[in-house]
Amino acid sequence: MANTLRVDLVSADKSVWTGEATQVIAKTVEGEIGLLAGHEPLLAILAQGEVRITLPGGEKINANAEDGFLSVENNVVTIVARKAALA
Repeated sequence: MANTLRVDLVSADKSVWTGEATQVIAKTVEGEIGLLAGHEPLLAILAQGEVRITLPGGEKINANAEDGFLSVENNVVTIVARKAALA
């Protein structure tokens, strides 16, 4: 789908969630950031907090993440955290 993001959420020891999403909201050290398809390339440092993922059907997935980074490029969002788990 052209209006979706491919999302990979991983912790230090495992993959937590992978799939397609229409929106990702995460907490960074600069504040909360919302990502949609077509977002400019970005690299940000994660702060401890919630990652909210909206799926194409409208369902929402929540995860807790801390200490890591988030990158966006070509509609691919990669979130790597020291600790991450689905809420």
